[in-house]
Amino acid sequence: MSMLELREVDLFYGDAQALDGVSLDVASGEIVAIIGANGAGKSSLIRTIFGMEKPRRGSIRFEGQEIAGAAPHRICNLGIGQVAEGRQVFPNMTVRENLEMGAVVPRARAGAAAAMDRVFVMFPRLAERRRQLAGTLSGGEQQMLAIARCLMGQPRLVMLDEPSLGLAPVVVVEVFRVVRELNARDGLTLVLVEQNVAQSLALAHRGYVLENGRIVMQGAGAELLADDRVRQAYVGL
Repeated sequence: MSMLELREVDLFYGDAQALDGVSLDVASGEIVAIIGANGAGKSSLIRTIFGMEKPRRGSIRFEGQEIAGAAPHRICNLGIGQVAEGRQVFPNMTVRENLEMGAVVPRARAGAAAAMDRVFVMFPRLAERRRQLAGTLSGGEQQMLAIARCLMGQPRLVMLDEPSLGLAPVVVVEVFRVVRELNARDGLTLVLVEQNVAQSLALAHRGYVLENGRIVMQGAGAELLADDRVRQAYVGL
């Protein structure tokens, strides 16, 4: 059984259809990439899974439990975490306070201290700056803080929406290293929506191509990366 399973999901904004019959599966321990052009529906898909948008039709199941239309706080407490596009840290709170906010869900409270220790080991720069206001961090440091805050909720599946957007190339490399380490070392399941198609497909076990709200291709990450249609449309080769 898939950890996450979508079947025939439709989403509308008024009369405009953003998702059209989307079906996909994410198995435990996988990295799954969702690729597509701007406006293809990638962020809408993430928001719908996380309960921020309510689908008009279709099923979304996490570990066998129907979650379509459930409130985000309930979905988070079931074990799904989200790192939203644009980082969205609390700028007037310290690094430590931001991390503490990530552990407010009931499932994470008992293990919050141990989780804090783990993220400080994984992100030593955050440990150094734990008393610094998050709004004074660099863009790359804020992205690491957003990822670390998500991990404080002790999720089993994490969805990352454009985690490398607007970052310097050296920081992008670090972001992808962290994603790879979370999967390989901790066995975390990840859904990766990313503008950097070549790197995300090279990292992913499997991928889906989204166009105009529809899944038009799917397959192993390496297979999609080698496909001429994908390379010409999204990699520029």
